[in-house]
Amino acid sequence: MSSTSRSTSRTTSPGAAGSTRRSWRVVDIVVCAVVGVAAGVALWAFGLAYRPLAEALGFLAPLSAVLNGGFLFPALLGGLVVRRPGAALFAEVLAGLTSMLIGTEWGVPVLVWAVVQGLAAELGFAVLGYRRWGLPAALLSGACAGLAVGLMDTTFYYPAWEAGYKLLYVLFSIPSGILLAGLLAHLVVRALARTGALSGFASGRSGERV
Repeated sequence: MSSTSRSTSRTTSPGAAGSTRRSWRVVDIVVCAVVGVAAGVALWAFGLAYRPLAEALGFLAPLSAVLNGGFLFPALLGGLVVRRPGAALFAEVLAGLTSMLIGTEWGVPVLVWAVVQGLAAELGFAVLGYRRWGLPAALLSGACAGLAVGLMDTTFYYPAWEAGYKLLYVLFSIPSGILLAGLLAHLVVRALARTGALSGFASGRSGERV
C-alpha cells in the first residue's frame, strides 16, 4: 500500500471521523454563543411570565413544575443545533448568564441551576454516545434535564414540602422537560433547517437529522 493510500485510510477511519464530529470548530463556538444569548433573552422574558402562570396553577402547588421545561429549552436548542459534546451546557449557562445580566428575580443562583440543567441535558445525549440527535435523543435529554431541575427545586426551593408534594413536582417536571424543551427544540431546529439557516451544520442536512 502506498504512503498516500495509508494516509487516506487513516484520515477516513471511523475513529478519525468520530473525532472530527466531536471537535469544535470556530463556527460551532460562535453559533452556540449566539443561540445561548438569544435564548437567554427569551429565558428572561419567560421568567417574567413564570410568576403569574405559576400562581394560576396555585390550586396544586407542584403543578407549577409543568413550566420547568421553558427554562431548559436553551440547553436542548444548543445541543441539537451544534451537535457537539458540551454544546447543551455551553448554551444553557450562557442563556442563564444573559438572563441574569438583564435582570431576573432569581439572581446569581440562576447560574447554578443552569450548570446543573446543562449537565443533565448533556447526560441525555451522552447516553447515546453523542451519535443520535433526532427526536428520541431530544426527548431523552429533555427528560434528564426535567428530572434534574425537579430535584434541585424540591431540595433548595421547597425543602419544607411533604414527600408526596415533592414527588408530584418531580413527576410533573419530567414531561415538561420532554415537551417544552426536548420536543419544542427539535421542532425549532427542523424549522431552521428548512430555511437553510443551518446549512453549515449536520443538523441542517436532511440526511443527518437522526
